[in-house]
Amino acid sequence: MKLRLLTYNIHKGIGGVDRRYELARIVDTVGHYEPDVVFLQEVDDGVPRSRFDRQVDSLGDSLGFAHRAFQANVKLTRGHYGNAILSRFPLRHVWDIDLTIPPKKRRRALLAKATVRIDDRERVIVLSNLHLGLAGYERVAQLKRLFASDPLRNVRRDTPTLLGGDLNDVWGTLAKKMLLPNGFQSATGKSKTFPAFRPLRSLDGIYYRGTLGIEGAFVGHIAVARKASDHLPLIADFSIQG
Repeated sequence: MKLRLLTYNIHKGIGGVDRRYELARIVDTVGHYEPDVVFLQEVDDGVPRSRFDRQVDSLGDSLGFAHRAFQANVKLTRGHYGNAILSRFPLRHVWDIDLTIPPKKRRRALLAKATVRIDDRERVIVLSNLHLGLAGYERVAQLKRLFASDPLRNVRRDTPTLLGGDLNDVWGTLAKKMLLPNGFQSATGKSKTFPAFRPLRSLDGIYYRGTLGIEGAFVGHIAVARKASDHLPLIADFSIQG
């Protein structure tokens, strides 16, 4: 079975250059790549700057994703923003993992278990959507906390597990320090996704472990993506063993 994962910091649907709020550009970008699972960061819910839209539902409805999870991470004067998962497969369990390292900004990870059918049997895939902090020590501490949390600590190493998002991994050190020692391999390498209009930095990433095979990965460079957000989407294709 094949599975396509797309991770995307959508910047609340506000263009990185023109600063216009236009969620349809995010819809067009994601829809173009036809993913099975989508990790989204900086998703608004009830915020004036995004017309009080509940973006997880606006995007899910427009793109045809029946299964969704949203994490209201950062509270604003009016509304919240946070992480979201859209899935073509049922999401049986969802967890919010607090990754905040005081006095730094509030951060959380959104985890879920998706159920897929392969040869009339169900397989569970663990999904972990992250938006890590801006400081190097903060990111290391956040991953330590994530791997020590119940949802991941109790998962067998051969269980298909996908981890991705806006890792803010400016220097590309997280793989060697934290991800490889915990059994995760990079699906996307140092793929440049920021800033969208002229990508110079590899802030976003996708990692995997368990009975998954990587088929390929790439950055989404279609024209609308360069205007839709300040990041470009990152896409990886996997095969799931039965």
